[in-house]
Amino acid sequence: MSLQLVEQDSNKTGMLNNQRWIVSDLNPAAADLASKLRSSEVLAQLLLNRGFSDPHDCLQFLKPDLKCLHDPSLMPNLPAAAERIAKAIRDKEKIVIYGDYDVDGITGVAIMWHAIRTLGGQVEYYIPHRIDEGYGLNSEAIAQICDNGAKLIVSVDCGVTAIEPAKVARNRGVDLIITDHHEFKGHDEESKTQQDGPVLPDALAIVHPRLNKPYPNLSICGAGVAFKLAWGVGLVMSGGNRVSNSMRDFLVDALALAALGTIADVVPLVDENRVLAHYGLMGLKTSRLNGIRSLIRSAGLDGQKLDCYHAGFVLAPRLNAAGRMGHANLAAELLTTADAARSDEVAVYLDEQNRSRQAIERKTLEQALEQVEQTGYASDKYRAIVLAGEGWHAGVIGIVASRMVDRFHKPTIMVALNNGWGQGSGRSINGFHLARALQACGQHLESHGGHEMAAGLKVRNENFEPFRNAFIEHANQTIQPAMLVPELKIDCVADLAHMSEALVNELKRLGPFGHGNRRPVLCCRGLTLAGSPRRVGKTGDHLQLFVRQGRNHMKCIAFGAGKMFDKLREGMNIDLAVEPQINEFNGRISIELAVKDVQIPR
Repeated sequence: MSLQLVEQDSNKTGMLNNQRWIVSDLNPAAADLASKLRSSEVLAQLLLNRGFSDPHDCLQFLKPDLKCLHDPSLMPNLPAAAERIAKAIRDKEKIVIYGDYDVDGITGVAIMWHAIRTLGGQVEYYIPHRIDEGYGLNSEAIAQICDNGAKLIVSVDCGVTAIEPAKVARNRGVDLIITDHHEFKGHDEESKTQQDGPVLPDALAIVHPRLNKPYPNLSICGAGVAFKLAWGVGLVMSGGNRVSNSMRDFLVDALALAALGTIADVVPLVDENRVLAHYGLMGLKTSRLNGIRSLIRSAGLDGQKLDCYHAGFVLAPRLNAAGRMGHANLAAELLTTADAARSDEVAVYLDEQNRSRQAIERKTLEQALEQVEQTGYASDKYRAIVLAGEGWHAGVIGIVASRMVDRFHKPTIMVALNNGWGQGSGRSINGFHLARALQACGQHLESHGGHEMAAGLKVRNENFEPFRNAFIEHANQTIQPAMLVPELKIDCVADLAHMSEALVNELKRLGPFGHGNRRPVLCCRGLTLAGSPRRVGKTGDHLQLFVRQGRNHMKCIAFGAGKMFDKLREGMNIDLAVEPQINEFNGRISIELAVKDVQIPR
């Protein structure tokens, strides 16, 4: 059965989350592409939606290949950095890896640490304390590292704005290599030009995808940059165009670390990020790293096929828990020096810390929601939310900010006030560049940094209200009302007759799914409720629906849709946004539709 073009009403919102449905138009080329790929028209339509029309490019997307990874030498300043690290390895100089305290930074540190050890170098790592030291390089830590005998410092996932710390290293005669992917001062992202030249630290080399002649993959994460640098150092040490066998084996293992950083940092899963995620997820299961095995075991994932959900929402929070609740050194130890017994011990402790983090997060979220109600931030008068609380834990406010964005679909900044200072973390919505918004209000802040969708800041207590007012004013002037309406992007219209086990398996080939490569959502129009909806789940929060279209019948599950129970009745015509999935029960396989939203046609 061929796909049919159905007229869409993009202004109508769904019943579940007031989302505006954006349904992709049917591309007439889908049938021809499907024939060439020997696939369904649905898969062909989804590939066209993702910008792939050439059969060769489509097959390359459907089957990622390590050969698609870009040459490390294309990364700005990487060759010079690799040469200096190789020299330090040969000369037995003490190298210190200085990394950020989040998953991207920790996995990047682990990649560089293992690479240098594999190549015979002397290496240590340093992770700053999230609360006591804050994000990025700090002058006191750099001075201490220099005084303790380091001859070379390599930053991971931070440092591109560290002007003063770089001077400290330079004055002490210690070489500093910065590897980062965050925005630097003097860079205009929209026009892709540098205004009056970038303002950069005085370092031996700054390895950054957007410097000079930009790298082909501008959305690579910090761990990805570290992976490329480790690869580059391996090439220098081998003296050829291939790394040694031992280094090759390590790089294959390191894909799992790079995938964790890539997925946790929520960079788009396209280009080589997709390749790193694809092979890294496979590598997690077979990893030889003690820490990875213990982490998987403590999460109860032994023997399971791991996907982006497991990496981003099960494993990554455990690694992050160390830095959020205490010191990220534990997570770094888990992925570097820990033997099997120590890895198990640390993994269990991180699991406990993650549970504690979840409890504090729930309490903070409750308090934040109370503030929203008191301040009226949920109203149309405000196009952003800025909250602060005495005693809030700085390690959880970023997660709570994400929860607030999910609920209100407004940029949100949460500030933990302690001892006269506020440490803040923000999350944004599409179209509102958070790092630039903080820069516009920078006169009220002690420091700030980040990127489009997430950023951090530090503010004096007495400057919080002026900052809040300035940020809200900036948001009100910058954000258009339409940006505050959440969108549900739907790939194509399909009939119940299209829903089959073969289609589900085809759609799986589009994975791994994540930011920039979302799970496919299909639109089923003109369905009839074949029976009354049933409440399911312990508290009846979910609905089970039975629908028909012509001769085809199908069961649907709508999670969190219990509130719609009284609005749906047998015989009603409805439109559904769905994800088809395979349901296995008592050895019987059937196709079930996971409902993402419901519309009642006018």
